[in-house]
Amino acid sequence: MLDIIVSVLTRTIVAGTPLLLATLGEIVAERAGILNLGIEGLMSTGAVTAFIVTFATGNPWLGMLAAILMGTLLSSLHGFVCISLRANQVVSGLALTMLGLGISGLWGKPYIGRPLPERMGRLNIPGLSDLPVVGKILFNHDWYVYLAIVIGIAIWFLVKHTSMGITLRSVGENPKAAESQGIAVIRVKYLAVMTGGGLAGMAGAFLSTAYSGSWNEGITAGRGWIVVALTIFALWRPGGAFLGAYLFGGIFVLQFMLQPLGVSPNLLAMLPYLSTLLVLLIYGLSKSGQRRMSAPATLGEPYVRGGR
Repeated sequence: MLDIIVSVLTRTIVAGTPLLLATLGEIVAERAGILNLGIEGLMSTGAVTAFIVTFATGNPWLGMLAAILMGTLLSSLHGFVCISLRANQVVSGLALTMLGLGISGLWGKPYIGRPLPERMGRLNIPGLSDLPVVGKILFNHDWYVYLAIVIGIAIWFLVKHTSMGITLRSVGENPKAAESQGIAVIRVKYLAVMTGGGLAGMAGAFLSTAYSGSWNEGITAGRGWIVVALTIFALWRPGGAFLGAYLFGGIFVLQFMLQPLGVSPNLLAMLPYLSTLLVLLIYGLSKSGQRRMSAPATLGEPYVRGGR
């Protein structure tokens, strides 16, 4: 029984890592007032980019960096359309998803079924990795897991305890007031959406170079859409992203554990999405949840520099 619990918790942390990375990125973007529904496309493109670069070089670190760069570049396109051209952010995000899925399908076709020569290695911490139970759960993972935790703590600290965080929040809440204080609102919005895209690309890189070690179409399996819901679940707070990511990571693990028991695979495939809807429904029906589910005031709204 203990072995099962250890296995579930270990796999939950792994399954929650890409959700955590992408959710942190989406929180940063939405805090600046930019809604990005292109996370699925960004993750997919990041996954195929990381796989191709890793396959060609044998270096998963280069693959990760390439995925971050690709996610940053594609999200800057979304930023240009939404910030500079002031187009509809929902339409732009959906177009980004279709663009990313199309690019990944095209680039990845020659690599379907081909294993990586080198996957992202594990981080062995002397003394901790050998602990009986805790060591297997917490200290026996690849670098992505620990990088995600460090990035999450860093973003939490920056958003909550630094002037950069105040600037980010003010741009999302009242950009006109922020502009009157000398803040370069347009630049902050671009940096926020590009940061979100880079983290989404990194999440995709984890899927192809560490989690599965292979490329196949549909590798993201709808995780990008769950990230959009998790951002609301986290109440646009980095701390809440940890809870939501690992909770839904556990649901993904449960999906595979119940399958040998004869539960319908179609029902199991619906579990993460049904859980997402259930969580949002509970929040929406509760009065405290309605009060706390207050998005940044200008989320999804175009900003006109110098406007009144």
